[in-house]
Amino acid sequence: MSEQGSGWPFVGRGGPLAAVREALRSGSGMMISGAAGVGKSRLAAHVLAGQQGYAIVRALGTETASMIPFGAFAHVLTGPPRSGENLLRWAARHLRGRARGAELLVSVDDAHRLDPASAALVHYLAAKGEARLLVTVRSGEPQPDPVVALWKDELLPRVELPPLTVAEVGEVLAGALGGEVAAQTVQHLAGVSEGNVLYLREVVLAGRESGCLAERDGVWRWRGELSMTTRLRELVGDRIGHLDEDEREVLELVAFGEPLGAAPLVELTSAGAVERVESRGLIVTVGDGRRDQLGLGHPLYGEVVRGDCGTLRARRRLRMLAEALEATGLRRREDELRAAVWRLDSGSVTDPAMLTSAAKLAWGRHDPRLAARLARAAIDAGAGVAAVSVLGEVLMVLGDAGSAVTALRQVARDAVTESERAQHACSLAVNLAWAGADAEACHVLDTAVATLTDPVWRQEAHVYRAVTDCFAGRMTGAARSLALARACTPGSLRGAAHAACLEAWVDAYAGRTERALAVAERTMATVDEWRDLAPHALPTFLEAQCAARTFSGRLAEAARTAEHAMRLPTAEMSVTGYGAYRAMAARLRGDAEEAVRWCREDMARVPAGEPYLGRLAAEQAHALALLGRLDEARESLAEAEKLTARWAFTRQHVLHAAVWVAAAGGDLDEAVRLCREAATHARRHELRGNLMFALHDLVRLGERSPGLGELAGEVDGPLVRVLIRHELSLGDAAGLRAVAQEYERLGMVLYAAEATAHEANAHHDAGRGRLARSARARAGALARLCTGVSTPALVELVTPELTPRQREILQLAAAGLTNREIADRLTLSRRTAANHLQAAYDKLGVNDRTQAGRLLESP
Repeated sequence: MSEQGSGWPFVGRGGPLAAVREALRSGSGMMISGAAGVGKSRLAAHVLAGQQGYAIVRALGTETASMIPFGAFAHVLTGPPRSGENLLRWAARHLRGRARGAELLVSVDDAHRLDPASAALVHYLAAKGEARLLVTVRSGEPQPDPVVALWKDELLPRVELPPLTVAEVGEVLAGALGGEVAAQTVQHLAGVSEGNVLYLREVVLAGRESGCLAERDGVWRWRGELSMTTRLRELVGDRIGHLDEDEREVLELVAFGEPLGAAPLVELTSAGAVERVESRGLIVTVGDGRRDQLGLGHPLYGEVVRGDCGTLRARRRLRMLAEALEATGLRRREDELRAAVWRLDSGSVTDPAMLTSAAKLAWGRHDPRLAARLARAAIDAGAGVAAVSVLGEVLMVLGDAGSAVTALRQVARDAVTESERAQHACSLAVNLAWAGADAEACHVLDTAVATLTDPVWRQEAHVYRAVTDCFAGRMTGAARSLALARACTPGSLRGAAHAACLEAWVDAYAGRTERALAVAERTMATVDEWRDLAPHALPTFLEAQCAARTFSGRLAEAARTAEHAMRLPTAEMSVTGYGAYRAMAARLRGDAEEAVRWCREDMARVPAGEPYLGRLAAEQAHALALLGRLDEARESLAEAEKLTARWAFTRQHVLHAAVWVAAAGGDLDEAVRLCREAATHARRHELRGNLMFALHDLVRLGERSPGLGELAGEVDGPLVRVLIRHELSLGDAAGLRAVAQEYERLGMVLYAAEATAHEANAHHDAGRGRLARSARARAGALARLCTGVSTPALVELVTPELTPRQREILQLAAAGLTNREIADRLTLSRRTAANHLQAAYDKLGVNDRTQAGRLLESP
């Protein structure tokens, strides 16, 4: 299918399109330059489609026509020249004759392929001003001198058409696929295609054909390896062109080894071959510190080149790369990892210690799948407890703690040295804690601490004991374990980094948000020193920052942190679920639809059965409840309840969501009960940030929450202060208006709408009807910014005449409950429930449940 086929949106070219049109309107025309497939021809076609009053002549440069004089214009040049007539004048005369008095516009596509006569004609037309010109050329290709002179002699201005940006790729994909595309998929396809429209189109077609690109739960996602269709392979192969044997060797080595040092590549091949391949743009030089590194000119070149190599040839290339790198002495940590992978892929590795070390390095680089592969290879090669311990930690974050525990139990007797015993204990314990076996995890670590003498390993065991306490919701215990870890001196950089990230995490959830952010900022300033040594640290720091910023009311910062985290390799590990905090930020702003999208986005990546997946499902249920999508909300909540039970901090999201699912169903008494249950759970587990929200939810439900004020000295940040002030200002219209303004400053539009609704109620209760109507109008305007969201406070905006009981019964009726079901739910007689409902209908001027539901949907 061609680049200009139907259904493929024209995106990201507004600026160049306007510039070219203006150049044709007020000047001599324009030259459009860009890489093959970037969209030059399509831009030119859009320009021409909007032109009126011109006689348009189109020409196309091709390899075949380039062998024939005036080959590109042969279809419009008829009849021989006059005797002695200059050929350029003859050709120009014919073109003018076709115009029949109209202004001549000549469009030349792929002008770099023009034959000399056609190129000279184009230059002649520009120099003599006999036509306006629209010319496209391919960047980096040899061009006829007359074509080069068009812009060098300033006869035509030139615009360079860049590849599409990631955002533009997202727009194109959404339009082409006709639906929402996952952010990770957009990133992947933008990277594979490098924004080249033609390649992007072919990759999308290949993905759909292979099933890698498919719509799942209403979102298009890419899963699996890139598959090359015949057409895509031919397109890329044509761009690579013919290679002699030396050039092919250069390109194959770079394809298997990029980024590859320039000096080793020259030693393996020849300087001349490397220079020739580079001059054609097939490989490019990128700076990497003091090393010159070479990579492929486009990611798809590697797919084609590697695919053309047979198994034996590929293994020979990989051995060449490994031997060359080993000859340098493996001076950098990544050298050891790359050499091990090349050895493993070439079938030439035999050293289990090398594979174990490489597995640790891969794990440190947050590539758990590679780490697992290397660790398994090390075990197969005869490695011992160290390799199994690494595999155990990796399997945990890949969502397979059960297999990790089994493997670790099998080698327990092989742990002889103190190092082996420590590594085994930490890996086994964290997997047990992950699986919910808290008591056994604590026993394993406490036993290890009692027997270890090396301060480095004692520090490690105390840190893992803190992890176990965090999972179980024992914040004071976690803080005590961290204090014991710091007392182990001299410790290790790994231990210090892990201790710091857990300190930030505990502080964030305990409400000490400023301290959490300070610890994270201070330690992450040295991330390059410990990143490879402490695999758990970075994702934990990022979650701590998300939590601290959310609990302190820094919603924009929390959203940015979560989005940044979701783009990192750590986002593929089950210790993440950053989308939950991205969704919380959106929900607190009042954008529940966006909250659902972020949850759905992240849920596609977290392994099945994990508590972090349950946290995402809970946040999705919460947002769906606010949108009134009750059946979906209940389904998500049920899934979340099954997944989050083993950890206190993930279960807390389920308890919060359950409140609003009940409220959405109209059962406010149950919502209040569940709210108090959520608060009790948060208080028991010292989750003060969550406690703050649970207690304030009582205020949003129309209840007093005296315990909220006690958090003034326990939770940092501006948010807790405004939440407390909201509770204290109930009934005080002026105070509530100030609270709403503070919510707006924090970006919490939904909360501002609810506070303003409470202000309207305060005015109404005081008999200030005009002020009540004014506040109600302001609350309605704020509520409309929260598209589709409904809460009890917002329902009051459209039902101010009703009593609380009438409003509750009306909501239950709108949710589909019969009069008998309402009576049973509220322990009323059926007649009483029916009377309340009829009174509500009469006050609102509606006749049935359907009309009532529509009224409640739009504050």
